[in-house]
Amino acid sequence: MSAVTDTVKGACHCSRVQFTVTLTDGFGSARRCTCSYCRMRGAVAVSAALDAINIIQGRELLTLYQFNTHTARHYFCSCCGIYTHHQRRSNPKQYGVNVACLEGVSPFDFPEVPVYDGTHHTSDGFAVTRAGTLIFRAWE
Repeated sequence: MSAVTDTVKGACHCSRVQFTVTLTDGFGSARRCTCSYCRMRGAVAVSAALDAINIIQGRELLTLYQFNTHTARHYFCSCCGIYTHHQRRSNPKQYGVNVACLEGVSPFDFPEVPVYDGTHHTSDGFAVTRAGTLIFRAWE
């Protein structure tokens, strides 16, 4: 996928939460994580600065979920349950944005997505370690 430098529109499944976002490195920052929450959530996330996301509708419908150190702030729509974005523990000055919420984008658009070891987190003193690669191959 090519880099995005313009603002991208996004929404949850029911479209009650809508936002715009300018991605830090376009889709080049796409990744997954192996921490307990990300492993269960299964989303592909891209990066954005905290001031680069603008909730234009439904801010009051966003629900916050935090666990363990309570550093990361995971947001999801209280109506449809879709995770839209989260403030990262690894870089609290940055959001991870669910690519599936971005207009015209699917996690299946990425043939390969790097997966990082979130079980041994950098904030706990571990080095950034790539755990593997998530590969999507369409049926021929």
